[in-house]
Amino acid sequence: MGLFDDDEPPPPSGPSLFGDEPAVDAPKAAAYRVLARKYRPKTFDDLIGQEALVRTLRNAFAVNRIAHAFMLTGVRGVGKTTTARILARALNCTGPDGNGGPTPDPCGVCDNCIAILADRHPDVVEMDAASNTGVDDVREIIEATRFRPLSARIKVFIIDEVHMLSKQAFNALLKTLEEPPPHIKFVLATTEIRKVPITVLSRCQRFDLRRVAVDVLSAHFIRIAALEAIAIAPGAIAHIARAADGSVRDGLSLLDQAIARGAEDEAEISTAMVADMLGLADRGFIFDLMDAVVAGDAAKALALADDSYARGADPGVLLADLLGLAHLLMRIKTVPALAASSALPEMERTRGVALAQMLSTPFLGRFWQMLLKGLQEVETAPDKRAGAEMILIRLCYVADMPPPGELLKKLNETPGAGLAGLPASGPGGGGGARAVSGGGMVREAVLEAAPRSLTFRDVVGLAAQKRDVMLYAHLRQSVHLVRFAPPVIELRLEPTAPRDLVQKLAALLEAETAKRWTIALSNLPGEPTLDEAEGVATAQAKDAALAHPLVQAILLAFPGARVETQHVQDAEPEIPADWAAMVPPDEIYEGDE
Repeated sequence: MGLFDDDEPPPPSGPSLFGDEPAVDAPKAAAYRVLARKYRPKTFDDLIGQEALVRTLRNAFAVNRIAHAFMLTGVRGVGKTTTARILARALNCTGPDGNGGPTPDPCGVCDNCIAILADRHPDVVEMDAASNTGVDDVREIIEATRFRPLSARIKVFIIDEVHMLSKQAFNALLKTLEEPPPHIKFVLATTEIRKVPITVLSRCQRFDLRRVAVDVLSAHFIRIAALEAIAIAPGAIAHIARAADGSVRDGLSLLDQAIARGAEDEAEISTAMVADMLGLADRGFIFDLMDAVVAGDAAKALALADDSYARGADPGVLLADLLGLAHLLMRIKTVPALAASSALPEMERTRGVALAQMLSTPFLGRFWQMLLKGLQEVETAPDKRAGAEMILIRLCYVADMPPPGELLKKLNETPGAGLAGLPASGPGGGGGARAVSGGGMVREAVLEAAPRSLTFRDVVGLAAQKRDVMLYAHLRQSVHLVRFAPPVIELRLEPTAPRDLVQKLAALLEAETAKRWTIALSNLPGEPTLDEAEGVATAQAKDAALAHPLVQAILLAFPGARVETQHVQDAEPEIPADWAAMVPPDEIYEGDE
């Protein structure tokens, strides 16, 4: 035996020369199994997010109409190979007593089930087409189909990543795939279904495995964390579920990584820890960044970006998160019922709804287009951080610019005006066109309208124009108007209103009108909040619809039909440009102060 041989010496058979007891080897720790393998589904009931697939296969077993070849397609980690193995067990299960037949609920205790679960059954053959692409590899499978199973009922061939087979290999497989012996089943899996020849697809029963929804993934990961006795914050689970992009395996791998990262301290795995691990920005941070961008505050936007970069977030990922938020806001604006959906986290339901109500559809569309193009520029920029900062500055500069359609309308309404009425570009750009109060085309268009009396809705609309999301939301949800007599406003506030709401509102109005305003708090009940008033309008609209004879006839003709309601929100009024001229002088109200 050589000096550096790897073989261990035999254990001593008795005491050593010096009389001490022979050393006893400590038991070796069992090899760790990653979560993706430990919690791999073993039955159809364990598969998550694939209800259509499970229902179809169960029905096929129930009526004994099981196809001879299956094609499973979907993104990575959604359960294609797992489904193939469950199918192999379902076809070969003999039950606990050894006398059972094919079943959609394999027992897991018979010899065939145990062997297939352990990946050592001689009649279940798995081939990776990514490394066995040639015609010779397929010929081995074809030759093996001529022999009956050794111990199973059905011999199952599982070919993973089947799209990697060569054209000659596909051609060699066609005849056997079309007319296999009765004791043979094929299960093909691929992530690139378009690369599979149509001649192969036509010989298989195809199943498209769907991406698993974020809420389904979150619930699955919470169950696994509980089984593993791991304390993890709901926000951290949500980060992992979103980063998994519909893949169960990817999500479990990220959960494994998060558990390992938080293993040093016994505290809960926090949202911030997972965000840092993934290189993501905190969700609330993204909302803060969006607020800064839509307000045109480039300095604040860059400060937030610097903070994100210092915490390790990738600049490209930061912009991608901003792009995702823009998409969410557009969905909330387009589908108002989404605001009350339990699928949205709490922050999206509060800050997201307020932002969606404040921002217009053209603005969000333009924001999306610019950010999408900006992401491509960041990928090609020599310095990704600099590229991301330039995109943020560009977005801040155009935040208050009117959409192209409004520009064309203005030019058409004022022939020969050219571009003289356009607002100056950029934060602080000479002329005050950044804010609506500073002049520019938007103000000129409003000045052309006939003068009218100010209303409390004008005040709420001003908060929206100034991109003050939180003030806008609380003016709609937490304020009962008692008296409105500019520059005096009497209000009753809900307990949920912030303490500085009165000061913020007074400062906003004073900055707009150059006059002092008195915001008085009252104990009188006042009017309903704007959101409450719109809720009443929604209920009244539904009652009117239900009372209509045509609707009554439809409900009678279609039993079970019902009238759905959508939130009815009044459009915010156009903000008068000459507030100062419409508000009486301060001296009249000096005594009230």
